Amino acid sequence: MKKKYDIILSAEETFARSVALGMVAKRPLTPWHYLIPGMFILDFLRRSSEIRRYAKHFMFSRELAINAARDIINGEDTDNRLLRAEEEIKEWLRSLNLYSMSLHQSQMEEVTLLIGQYCKLLNAEGDSYHSLIRNACNNRENYEAYVRQLSSVGKEVDRAIVEKQGDTQALRERLLAEQEQVERLRKKEVDIIFWA
Repeated sequence: MKKKYDIILSAEETFARSVALGMVAKRPLTPWHYLIPGMFILDFLRRSSEIRRYAKHFMFSRELAINAARDIINGEDTDNRLLRAEEEIKEWLRSLNLYSMSLHQSQMEEVTLLIGQYCKLLNAEGDSYHSLIRNACNNRENYEAYVRQLSSVGKEVDRAIVEKQGDTQALRERLLAEQEQVERLRKKEVDIIFWA
């Protein structure tokens, strides 16, 4: 199971970095990048930091879910593990000054959905992320249904973030750009996994 765990976690980390890179790379360079020596290096470092920060936040729910899935498969009571996950979400949101009941609930929905998927993947046969998905989901339609559910829950998380932080155009644009990037990459992923 350790090998499958590592495969899944690595694939999710790569996906998170790809989403962040796609969002950061879309921002155009300013004229200052061409006029001030070293500005490119400073911008590169800033963008790299943004990618790492985004990937860390994106991965929180995924790491929590895969750890919970592993614990459940190893025999921990599902209800007890879900309660622990719920407490971890609450602590994480409070550490970011983002706690609200609706955000907490939507994050928990996302984690619960991910736990179910990760349990299937950890129990599936395969030696790559793609083969684990093919064997766990059996066909493209099942995986696409999961991706739609994940997208729907992600939109609820975003709605709760807007509710908590205030509905500003900048926030809406950033969340929309993230949703579009995630959907684009998931579609590409589905096409690669189920190419036949």
